[in-house]
Amino acid sequence: MSSTVTGTPTREDAAAAAAALRSGAAVRERSRQLLERARAGRSAWFAIHDDALESAAEEVIETTRERYPNGDIPFHSRWRHFEAGGVDRLTALAPALPADTAERSRALIDVVVVSVLLDAGAGPDWRYLEPTTGHTLTRSEGLGVASWDAFRAGLFSADPAVPLRVDADGLRSISPEALEAAFQVGEDNPLTGTAGRAELLRRLGETLADAPDVFGPVGRPGGLFDLLVGDGRTSLAAPEILAAVLTHLAPIWPSDNRIGDEPLGDCWRHDAVAGTGATAGWVPFHKLSQWLTYSLLEPFIWAGVQITDVDGLTGLPEYRNGGLLLDTGVLTLRDDAWADVEWEVGDPLIVEWRALTVALLDEIADLVRARLHADPRSMPLACVLEGGTWAAGRKLATRLRHGLPPLTIRSTGTVF
Repeated sequence: MSSTVTGTPTREDAAAAAAALRSGAAVRERSRQLLERARAGRSAWFAIHDDALESAAEEVIETTRERYPNGDIPFHSRWRHFEAGGVDRLTALAPALPADTAERSRALIDVVVVSVLLDAGAGPDWRYLEPTTGHTLTRSEGLGVASWDAFRAGLFSADPAVPLRVDADGLRSISPEALEAAFQVGEDNPLTGTAGRAELLRRLGETLADAPDVFGPVGRPGGLFDLLVGDGRTSLAAPEILAAVLTHLAPIWPSDNRIGDEPLGDCWRHDAVAGTGATAGWVPFHKLSQWLTYSLLEPFIWAGVQITDVDGLTGLPEYRNGGLLLDTGVLTLRDDAWADVEWEVGDPLIVEWRALTVALLDEIADLVRARLHADPRSMPLACVLEGGTWAAGRKLATRLRHGLPPLTIRSTGTVF
């Protein structure tokens, strides 16, 4: 399902409305609206059971202690998937990376951008056999390592002499067949949404090429480094990174969700959501953009940049975090039969599930921090997610449904 607003806003009004929806604060505020409505019993889809929040927090705490017994919890980011199987792939690649700090940072931003954009759910049957280690990896870890290997092999670079680079021409030449080969896809190894992923990378290539002032003459995602700290800045707020991603990469999203001519990306209609002007009825999530932002924090930190306001980002509205809420009984469906329906991303039930996930993750994070005697500075939401909610959601799904999510969404390869 895709949506456009009725009427024709002026170009200025459309741009202002889109800008107002491109922030973690907007994601949080609109999601809270739907949580408050559901708590008042006015949701047609879900009931909220606040007495189950404590048990959900306990699942997260137990999982966090299992995964990080020393309490040293990193950010939830793509870099954790690059470490799958306990392999330090970054250190192994380091000798081949540029010695110059800025150029090295551009390369690391390059790889994490394409990897995140390829991370939209693998399906239950896909797997990746890593040639260098013999590890067989699935789901997000498999997608992460497969994309890492594709980067190492120069798949995303148009210049064979500079393989460890992502550039506009390299991306514009990506075909579904090239991705299928890199990701070992076959009849007995299906990967959902391959065509959508390839199209997303090609659109990224076009966007990079169209903005040389931002992404440089060859069009590299790593141009974000120069955009944000190229003037010698040593401190950067996480929402600034998200704003840059949402502003400069907005044209890549294939969704038809728009206000006027302004693309909104992962932003969906829900009639119960209030807002001013043309923003009324829209719920922004920006899941992949926020996941990308979380994953960009470390390349900036490694370059000596201090990152502030990490909690200006929100929890990620995807099926592991949302599954945690359903599987612990914090959320229940008004009709159990809906668990057997295949939903579209823009269906009101899915929009509401994702919004409730964002809002309730904030509340679970507060409970987790209280139990672990931590505060948002020592344990930001990014660490709660990593510890954490995502892993607990996966663990429960494995225990209850062989890893499948509690609700089925038709994958486009660009949202989940």
